[in-house]
Amino acid sequence: MTEKPVVHSTFTIERNYTAPPSRVFAAFANQTTKRRWFAEGKSFEVKEFAMDFRVGGRESTRFLFQGGPEGAPPKGTEMRNDTTYQDIVPDRRIVLAYTMSIADKRFSASLATIELRSSGSGTHLVFTEQGAFLEGADGPEMRRGGWHDLLSKLDEELRKSL
Repeated sequence: MTEKPVVHSTFTIERNYTAPPSRVFAAFANQTTKRRWFAEGKSFEVKEFAMDFRVGGRESTRFLFQGGPEGAPPKGTEMRNDTTYQDIVPDRRIVLAYTMSIADKRFSASLATIELRSSGSGTHLVFTEQGAFLEGADGPEMRRGGWHDLLSKLDEELRKSL
């Protein structure tokens, strides 16, 4: 059997939010709020969400996948996202390293940077991910699509409290 090479990829997603940087930052920093937009959804059954939002702190999400697009894991598959916060500058920047696993088999490792910039009365968010996608990985395009969906859910969360 031939081993597949690691796929390295970097992508950036930019979004504008009507909320100021302090509110966008708070949506990443508050465990209850982040769980709503980051972990919950019709495609997942959340089994665990724990968060220690500080430099060196960890975040862990464990969930059962409930189905998705072609190539997605089968329904009932356990998945994990394990994060360590590398750098936090309130209202400006969050840098985190995270891994994703299916049934305890790691399939990716990434470094992600979230930059928040004032834009009028709102926020211009720049999300950059540098990823190593291992055997069985979702790959850069699916990951980019996943983050695009998450940042849309963040927008919905921010609009709820306007």
